Amino acid sequence: MQTDTCRCVIFLAKSETLPSKYMNQKELRAAMRSGRRVYGTLVSSDAPHWPDYVRTIGLDYVFIDTEHIALDRKQMSWMCKAYAAMGLPPIVRITSPDPYLASVAIDAGAAGVMVPYVETVEQVKALHGAVKLRPIKGERLQRILDGEEVAPKLANYLQRTAGENILIINVESKPAMDNLDEILSVEGLDGVLIGPHDLSCSLDIPEEYDSPEFDAAARTIFRKARQHGVAAGIQTGTNLDQAVSWAQEDGLNLFLQSADVAAMQMLLTAQVGELRTKLGDKKESDGTGGMAI
Repeated sequence: MQTDTCRCVIFLAKSETLPSKYMNQKELRAAMRSGRRVYGTLVSSDAPHWPDYVRTIGLDYVFIDTEHIALDRKQMSWMCKAYAAMGLPPIVRITSPDPYLASVAIDAGAAGVMVPYVETVEQVKALHGAVKLRPIKGERLQRILDGEEVAPKLANYLQRTAGENILIINVESKPAMDNLDEILSVEGLDGVLIGPHDLSCSLDIPEEYDSPEFDAAARTIFRKARQHGVAAGIQTGTNLDQAVSWAQEDGLNLFLQSADVAAMQMLLTAQVGELRTKLGDKKESDGTGGMAI
């Protein structure tokens, strides 16, 4: 049986010298906060040859989702280590706004975490502690989050070992929008990313991404994020003109473009459909939808 270690060694040997264009974790965080546009995609496959294909796309980071995709801790860690080694910082979405799960992702090799359905300042503060102040926990951590001064030696250590970890939260509900100014003011937050499906449902306009109401909500979130020096992001699909408009007019700079599975489905649907049409074998759609983003 081929072990994960063997797979990683084989992959790295094949990849040879990494291009200098890639950003490391520190550079990605700085770019996000400065407003520079960065591009990533959702990678769901842990196939050993997949990273070598992903590295040719021209991405700045990869997104690994453990909230909606059945990846265990070992798979997630292998993916993090592989992509980090090739110069694509991995951002892992955890399953809930739990500081301990954030620590698990960082321990597994994530350059940063994305946290779903965050709605309160208290949640962001706790996540800041888990991501940026590790390994401090418990009562001491709470005192620091409440404003207690940290001794210089410890402060330098925390900055050196955890200060460049990336913290991104999903804004995907009306309560989160209502609390957005306070949330964006929390120290340690590096980015907000709209979960379009959940946000549209919270606004009572499910999946109406082209509606004026959704457009206005997205633009409000992007503008407020950039005003606070925080990256403004959304998981985008096929409406690239809409994304370009948001970037040019409202500061959208954290792009999470589609997913490997969605891109494969879209391409193969078109190609198989074209073949069937040209050969007179056209098949009626079964009505199933694509992957929700």
